[in-house]
Amino acid sequence: MLYQQINQNKRKTVMLVVLFSVLVLVVGWAIGYLFNNDWVSGIVITLIVLAIYIPITLKTAGSQVLNMSGSKEIQREDHPQLFGVVEELSLAARIPMPKVYIVNDPAPNAFATGIKPEKGAVAFTTGLLDRLNREELSGVAAHEIAHIRNYDIRLMTISVALVGVIVLVANIGSRMMLFGGGRRGGNNKNNPIVMILAILLVILAPLAAQFVKLAVSRNREYLADASAVELTRNPKGLINALTKISQDPNDVKDAKEATASMYISNPFKKKRKKKSAMWSTHPPMESRIEQLQNM
Repeated sequence: MLYQQINQNKRKTVMLVVLFSVLVLVVGWAIGYLFNNDWVSGIVITLIVLAIYIPITLKTAGSQVLNMSGSKEIQREDHPQLFGVVEELSLAARIPMPKVYIVNDPAPNAFATGIKPEKGAVAFTTGLLDRLNREELSGVAAHEIAHIRNYDIRLMTISVALVGVIVLVANIGSRMMLFGGGRRGGNNKNNPIVMILAILLVILAPLAAQFVKLAVSRNREYLADASAVELTRNPKGLINALTKISQDPNDVKDAKEATASMYISNPFKKKRKKKSAMWSTHPPMESRIEQLQNM
């Protein structure tokens, strides 16, 4: 069941990434068709924007997340138990020891960052450290280390960048349509059905991109849960930890919407109640616990 769950989540992620990539190219096609009367120029422009935007996002994402969250790096003497847990699980995952950070916040939560294992970092709130015993802490740490080992941070950073590019290109297209910046001449050669489809894609693409990004985020949480059990061989610790985290009503005060998907649990508990599960950065906690119990 464990390895079946891991493989299933990996297959879903591949499908979502392919869908994401197709969506980016389709938006580029729509812009090119509407404003340059061809099928290629918009795709080329979109790929050029991606080639510039993604490397910049990947280079700066890790430090931005840590700075925005108010995290402070610690050494072994600052919290021996936490440091020891992270060290043990890093060895089990066969990745370099990530840097360890603590966030001074009463809400129990944790997150990982780093686009590759050599640049990994894990952060835990003081609220989490105060509430969890060693077994539960190991479950949470294993979940975060699994994110690093599985390259989830890189994947989610690229997803954020792809959404940004789609929104940027779609906004340019919408403004050109609004202010009459479309093609002039040769319009009688256009297929009206294709034109309507292209316009709809420009308008709806940002919404679709956000939906795919959230689906990727939710799927990677399931995968990290399963991978954590693979590392600890003990689903009970993570089950109890997620139960305690879900029972706390506090929001993480320095969390941002852009980084919410990186936390082990949605850092906005009050906002989450108003949102549909479809638009949440995380799967329902009940569903995650149920899958862990089945393992």
